[in-house]
Amino acid sequence: MPPYLPPEAQRPLTLRDVSELSGVSEMTVSRVLRNRADVSPATREKVIAAAKSLGYVPNKIAGALASQRVNLVGVVIPSLSNMVFPEVLGGISAALEDSGLQPVFGATDYKSDREENVIYEMLSWRPTGMIVAGLEHSEAAQAMLANSGIPIVEIMDIDGTPIDSAVGISHKRAGREMAEAILAAGYRKIGFLGSKMPDDHRARKRLEGFSEALDAAGVSLAETEHYAGGSSLAKGREMTEAILTRRPDLDFLYFSNDMIGAGGLLYCLDKGLDVPGQIGLAGFNGLELLDGFRLKLATTDACRHEIGLRAAEIVAGKSEDGIIGGRTVELAPRLSLGDTIRKHR
Repeated sequence: MPPYLPPEAQRPLTLRDVSELSGVSEMTVSRVLRNRADVSPATREKVIAAAKSLGYVPNKIAGALASQRVNLVGVVIPSLSNMVFPEVLGGISAALEDSGLQPVFGATDYKSDREENVIYEMLSWRPTGMIVAGLEHSEAAQAMLANSGIPIVEIMDIDGTPIDSAVGISHKRAGREMAEAILAAGYRKIGFLGSKMPDDHRARKRLEGFSEALDAAGVSLAETEHYAGGSSLAKGREMTEAILTRRPDLDFLYFSNDMIGAGGLLYCLDKGLDVPGQIGLAGFNGLELLDGFRLKLATTDACRHEIGLRAAEIVAGKSEDGIIGGRTVELAPRLSLGDTIRKHR
């Protein structure tokens, strides 16, 4: 334990304190704490042990004055409460674990002006790179990212033109593939239910791909139910009741995400509807949390953990070809029919 100092005798710890305890020069201590490679493993271990013993935390801002960068990676996502994004953050953290880079997270609640503010604040700290959900940003946010001079990776979506790099799936493709599976199973009176509409651009693109596939088969989308707020089981039940009250003849409901889809499934089961015979259901995201339901909801896995992993690898220069920026990595959405789409007729 470091020696206790009364409040009036306390002072900020310095490199000299670590130097004196470890028995090496301040310059060597500085090299170790900046993760320089030109220090022997034995000396590095000695310095780190001394720093931990003292409780010393290096001043990253002071160390960044020369390089104009700090070892932070800004991560901007729509929500910290949405269960989709912890898997993305897990992938980012795993890729950065031994890189010397630390992720810093900010949430936008799907609001363009809030995203703009978060990006401004993060860039003001001169991070090493930025990982930002989505391809749609305000003009100001777009300009800030484009002129930052650091690797920018936009994640979750590749349906558009990235500022620098992009890692994700095609949401239009995910919507098309789900529509084709629904049509192949014989459903024809199909409704769409979406939360965070119209701010959720990825849900909007899935609906576009979904509608295009229906139109190509000569089937029109029969009904929609949109909600501007967040997702929950209760909201899914409420939206399902509303759309089926208006259109009791619908034989399929496609939800913008699994959470409201699961609420819809509970509503249908409570009402004694035959799922998937009388009515079929599907969501999006592939949430493992819902695996305990009596019926497994049809869904699309959006490769969330892998998206986070691959994006962070680009920022950290860990990709196989060593390219840091200027690339698009498209992952394939994985469709699962579960128990809520009947077998093909």
